[in-house]
Amino acid sequence: MRAPEDDLAALGSVAARYGLATVFLWVGGLKFKDYEIANAEPLVTNSPLTSRLRARLGARRLGKLVGTSQLALGALIAIGPLAPRVSALGSLGAAGMMVGTLSFLVTTPEAWREGHGAPQLSVLGEALLKDSVLLGAALLMAAESLRAARPYF
Repeated sequence: MRAPEDDLAALGSVAARYGLATVFLWVGGLKFKDYEIANAEPLVTNSPLTSRLRARLGARRLGKLVGTSQLALGALIAIGPLAPRVSALGSLGAAGMMVGTLSFLVTTPEAWREGHGAPQLSVLGEALLKDSVLLGAALLMAAESLRAARPYF
């Protein structure tokens, strides 16, 4: 007989996998829209990681590159039960992308607002901070996929 916490963990795992995949697929699709490219400008231009790519590719092509990457990662995460090794790669790629996104908290002045006392996040900063949860979900999905693929190694 399964314990209730096992059922809750299984439900949480499904929610994390398909929630993460949905975010990557949806946001990846938005990267092809002009407004999303404009929204990313302060992040991209202030980051030493992406400003060179932006200068070389231009905003639109960089947006398409990021969008295509996110769409691919979202699809790889979603197929976890069918192809766990491939899904593990997608999850690790998503984790890497989230580390890059979280670095924008440090490099983007617009992520912070002026305040008295402790630093305060702007709305942009709050949106970036939420990516720490996506990072955790990506790492959990990578571990789960690697566990599922273990018999095949």
